[in-house]
Amino acid sequence: MAYPQVSFENQDALLTVTRALPTQNATANSTSIDLGLSAPALAGTHSDLVLSVPATTTATGQTQTFTVQDSADNSSFAAVAALGTLVLTGASNATAATDRRWRLPDSIRRYVRISVTSSSTAGDQSGVTATLTLRT
Repeated sequence: MAYPQVSFENQDALLTVTRALPTQNATANSTSIDLGLSAPALAGTHSDLVLSVPATTTATGQTQTFTVQDSADNSSFAAVAALGTLVLTGASNATAATDRRWRLPDSIRRYVRISVTSSSTAGDQSGVTATLTLRT
């Protein structure tokens, strides 16, 4: 028996946040996405967290590091080690537009956000906005 392809592309406006990137040598955190009363309820649903970052004018060799963080109380956040980080490195004084998709682990806590850190001479990227979306 053939099973239909499953698409995890449902989207709700409450499950999308945007954040301007930080200036050089700074860190910026997005607002959080609330996964609901009990994040483990997502277990088995194959929910994905999608980050979209437009092209930037980051100086050659400089970086922007994106880290997924979670929290049980929407106050104390920690990196989700199982998801790793996304590092964009400037080449020819730019970074390419990038989309990154992370599959949320069953152990994810209720609130998720993205934290982005720019290196010391990456330049002011505050005019660039990244988008974080939960797809279920």
